[in-house]
Order: sequence, then structure tokens, then C-alpha cells
Amino acid sequence: MLAEGKFVADRYEILAKVGAGGMSDVYKAKDHVLGRFVAIKVLKQEFAEDVNFVTKFRTEAQSAAGLEHPNIVNIYDVGSEEGFHYIVMEYVEGITLKTYIEKKRQLSYKETISIAIQVGRGIEAAHNKNIVHRDIKPQNIMISTEGKVKVTDFGIARAATSNTIHSDVMGSVHYSSPEQARNGFVDGKSDIYSLGIVMYEMVTGHVPFDGDTTVAIAIQHLQEEMESPRNFVPNLPVSLEKLL
Repeated sequence: MLAEGKFVADRYEILAKVGAGGMSDVYKAKDHVLGRFVAIKVLKQEFAEDVNFVTKFRTEAQSAAGLEHPNIVNIYDVGSEEGFHYIVMEYVEGITLKTYIEKKRQLSYKETISIAIQVGRGIEAAHNKNIVHRDIKPQNIMISTEGKVKVTDFGIARAATSNTIHSDVMGSVHYSSPEQARNGFVDGKSDIYSLGIVMYEMVTGHVPFDGDTTVAIAIQHLQEEMESPRNFVPNLPVSLEKLL
């Protein structure tokens, strides 16, 4: 936990904690060198003590820093000091797609397609640089106050998948591809599968597969057919149903 007013790397002033995930805490900060707000993602202590994980975390963050696209949250800096490890990212004023779905319950098919196209453009830009996200879910998609859609946490999931104490897996398994569920080879197709699940949730208000345990949900991804979204949204265009 970083205190308000603390300076990181002698330039980033911590203003407030704005979020937390399974692996990290997120802070809003002021970059006093460039005079702009940034988001700083700080690894939680149990991960920070794992040397292999920290090495992968830094390597992945550095490769993701090469991504520049309007639909991707840009990474500006990566570093460590006083035993904590951090990534400095573009600060997006807005909410996650997960929060947006919870507020609206269901999105119109037009809004769903608009959001999906923007996410797809971000994913495509990453795939063109051979970077697979591996954890596309509404919690990793930001909607800015201007309505711009941005994907965050590129590359970080790759470091997490090799780590046994990745505690955010319950939120991710609802969106995991079958090959991820069986620990198989993962490529760009996995991100596309996950985007399909996110779209299903946008139009229906819920994920297609659910259960009490991560294993139960993973097995459904491997073995079950998902129920047609038109059972929940009768006026959904057939073209979108087929796409999903």
C-alpha cells in the first residue's frame, strides 16, 4: 500500500488508490516531469518476492510497452524500488466494461458491436506484434468518459499463467478458451474466443458458462454448447447470434 503524497522514482506523486486486482494494486499519480496524470500498477507483496515471476513480469511489461494504439492502454515505464515493482501506464478516466455491464444490465446490439470493434482493433494491433493478451475479460477493458474503449494489462497475464498463486483466476475462467482450460498451446485465437464471451455477456447480461468452481466452469468451456443468446434477447440480429 503506497501512501498519498509518496513519490515513486522521484517523479510520480501518488494521489489515490483507484483499484485492486488479484496481482496488483492500482494508483492514480501525477507525473511531475511531463505534467500529466498516470496510473501506477504495483505488484502485491506475495508476487514481488517471487524472483522468477518478477523477471517475467518485467519482460512482459517491456514487450507490451512497444504497443501503441488508440484502443490499448499505453505503458510508459516499468521499474522497482524499495522492494516493490511497478508499471506506469496511461491514466484512463472512466470505468471498466464489467462495471458498465453491471450498471446497464444488457447492452444494445449496436453498442455491443461498437465496443467489440474497438477491442478487436486493440487485440489485432497486439497480435500483429506477436503479443497475445491471454486474459481478455470486461475487467480488463476500460471505457473512458468520452466513450473510447481501451484494453489494459497486455502481456501481464502471460507472467501470471506460469504462477501458481494467481488468485484472480476465478474472474478469468468465465472467459478462458478451451485450450487455456486444458493448459494447451495458446495463440491469438484464444483472445478472439474470449472476446466472443465478452460480447455474449454484453448482449445478455451474463456469461454463457458458470459454476461453483473454476474446474466446473473450465469443463463447460471444453464440453458444453452455449445456449443461444437469442433465448435471452429475442430481437438479437441473426448475424450477431451466428458471430457469437
